[in-house]
Amino acid sequence: MPYTWTDPQDSHRTLTLWPHRSLPRRGMAAFILATFVMILLPLFAVIGTAVLWGLLPFLMAAVGAVWWGLERSYRDANIIEELTLDPGHIHLTRTNPKGDRQEWDCNCYWARAELHPLGGPVPNYVTLTGNGRTVEIGAFLSEDERKDLFTELCEALRRYKSEAPA
Repeated sequence: MPYTWTDPQDSHRTLTLWPHRSLPRRGMAAFILATFVMILLPLFAVIGTAVLWGLLPFLMAAVGAVWWGLERSYRDANIIEELTLDPGHIHLTRTNPKGDRQEWDCNCYWARAELHPLGGPVPNYVTLTGNGRTVEIGAFLSEDERKDLFTELCEALRRYKSEAPA
């Protein structure tokens, strides 16, 4: 799962969420190298001719475009969400790909998690509501991961509501 709960310490817990990476950095490097080698193989037949110099810039541009696309995908998915729960307070911080932060605070007693099976931007959309605002959490997770997250959030909120001052 691309999220983890910390063990309760001093009666507070932290949930950290991040987008799933199906291709790690080492895998990306191997893919770029394999693409480069596969593109160069047919060029052995035209070594020493003017055709090589006519094809080479376009083939290298193709390798560069693959690298740029994968790198862009990594940058766009550089998102971290942190939810901190303690008996009287809940705090959500989302760090976006460009580094800007969005924050939400609420009293634990008034916070509630909601699962929207339909009607959200993604199926089984999870939101937190409280303090007059509704915020999304874990929209980048898979559908099954959002269902599991919702169950765990409800359980954690129930636990902290019983300890929270009203």
